[in-house]
Amino acid sequence: MKHKDKEGKQGGQHDRKSRVVPLTFAVVVLCGLSFYLGGIFCSQKDKLFAKTDVKVVSVPTKAVPAPKETAVAPLNFKFVEFPECGIEYQDYTPCTDPRRWRKYGMNRLTFMERHCPPAHERKECLVPAPDGYKPPIRWPKSRDECWYRNVPYDWINKEKSNQHWLKKQGEKFLFPGGGTMFPDGVSVYVDLMQNLIPGMKDGSVRTAIDTGCGVASWGGDLLDRGILTVSLAPRDNHEAQVQFALERGIPAILGIISTQRLPFPSNSFDMAHCSRCLIPWTEFGGVYLLEIHRILRPGGFWVLSGPPVNYQRHWRGWNTTIEAQKSDYNKLQKLLTSMCFKLYNKKEDIAVWQKSSNSSCYNQLSKPDAYPPKCDDSLEPDSAWYTPLRPCVVVPNPKHKKVAVKSVPKWPARLHITPERISEIQGGSASGFKHDNSKWKVRAAHYKKLVPAIGTDKVRNVMDMNTVYGGFAAALIKDPVWVMNVVSSYGPNTLTVVYDRGLIGTVHDWCEAFSTYPRTYDLLHLDGLFTAESHRCDMKFVLLEMDRILRPNGYAIIRESSYYIDAISTIAKGMRWGCRKEDTEYKVEKERLLICQKKLWYTSSKSS
Repeated sequence: MKHKDKEGKQGGQHDRKSRVVPLTFAVVVLCGLSFYLGGIFCSQKDKLFAKTDVKVVSVPTKAVPAPKETAVAPLNFKFVEFPECGIEYQDYTPCTDPRRWRKYGMNRLTFMERHCPPAHERKECLVPAPDGYKPPIRWPKSRDECWYRNVPYDWINKEKSNQHWLKKQGEKFLFPGGGTMFPDGVSVYVDLMQNLIPGMKDGSVRTAIDTGCGVASWGGDLLDRGILTVSLAPRDNHEAQVQFALERGIPAILGIISTQRLPFPSNSFDMAHCSRCLIPWTEFGGVYLLEIHRILRPGGFWVLSGPPVNYQRHWRGWNTTIEAQKSDYNKLQKLLTSMCFKLYNKKEDIAVWQKSSNSSCYNQLSKPDAYPPKCDDSLEPDSAWYTPLRPCVVVPNPKHKKVAVKSVPKWPARLHITPERISEIQGGSASGFKHDNSKWKVRAAHYKKLVPAIGTDKVRNVMDMNTVYGGFAAALIKDPVWVMNVVSSYGPNTLTVVYDRGLIGTVHDWCEAFSTYPRTYDLLHLDGLFTAESHRCDMKFVLLEMDRILRPNGYAIIRESSYYIDAISTIAKGMRWGCRKEDTEYKVEKERLLICQKKLWYTSSKSS
């Protein structure tokens, strides 16, 4: 035993010694090789930068809070004066640009959907106003007239003047309030609609969407009745329906129901409207009507006038046969019934259907032979940014007891009552909602001191570029304004709360252009947008987009970390904005306000 132990011990020592030499040699060789390769890399790098003229540009990233004892130097940009775009870009809409339509398919008019240009095609210039542009006529007079030179489109005047959409008279466009389906005027048409839907009179119906809105006369009339409407239309052969609407001071946005969802969460609107909007509701598996169903609240109303409603009277004027129109109406009625709509009321040229609040109807959609079927749980009902349409029914969540039209508090009480769906937002609570309301009352009062035009007829169209609960809009509710509340597609989807309050808004990603025409907003407000999004979005392009959609003489209130203020001010100066720094209402050092005003200028190739 002793002999074996001795031999074993000696053998182990011998093996370890035999491995040390090659291991040491390998380490020496690897170190030498890495040193050699490193030298080659460094020398090649030096040659590369010596041979090429490379400018090193610092890219701003999302601000990271530094320790209290560390002072962070503000971000700085070199001043650059942006050139003017050509006059052919006066109505430029980057993501719905007719110049790029040929690149996309004709099927279901997909070319009219959002198709934003790639980074190398983005414009770094200032969009000019049309020659002869004037400050817009002020609200409420603007509802009935606007300057021709501000929206200089003759096609729509020639094609639609016989329907009394608008007419050109001297230097102005006048809006008589007519339409294809309301030849006696929009007010008479809405009066009839109110008789069919009593909830339009008592505050039950507050938010509406008008698909294929024309020049938004329907939405404009509803404003006096306490109903806030999003007027929706594509950029099409009617030239500038949405631009006319916004020039009049009526809420509107570019959009089309085609292959993607509209940029709104489920159960948003109390009412949807289509007045001969020519949308093929029963085609493609009924996906267009399914999208209306998704964005309507339970108990919400869908109003249709035009084909095939009242076909018995109008079929001859529709260049069709009575049999074809009867078939279309029956097909529409069958589809609506299958997705839990019921005919609510009907008179003359207007038919009204109501989305069911009864779970028993939706339970039938789970049957194997049901069409359209119930959407499965993998399809997020509120997803609304480049989300494909699906031929299925988004069933209302049975957990929601206060989302249906009859359950939501009536307007205006609903504005300040904590919405039920706030509990689904991370960190959302009744106390947080109440605090947000109080905070924005203080902030709005401070803003009015810095920009006295707020609350006067000088400011009508307002955008809150990154709202949370719509607090700024709520604080301005008594002023002669409307507010488009924008919620980031990359953040918590708080837009459900905005709509539950009786306000309007849209989902958007500020790395892309907004769905509107140039010169359509009087006031843009942002609160920490660059702090939240600068790691994704180029600050320069966000500001150039703000310049595109802001009216000449319009204002921007930029609430930001002190880290970004100087850089923003430098870029704004290059856009011909006049800006000044101001303290916040509580004079917090880490946050500042930049109050800017866009100057009215005319392209150098045209006279003013």
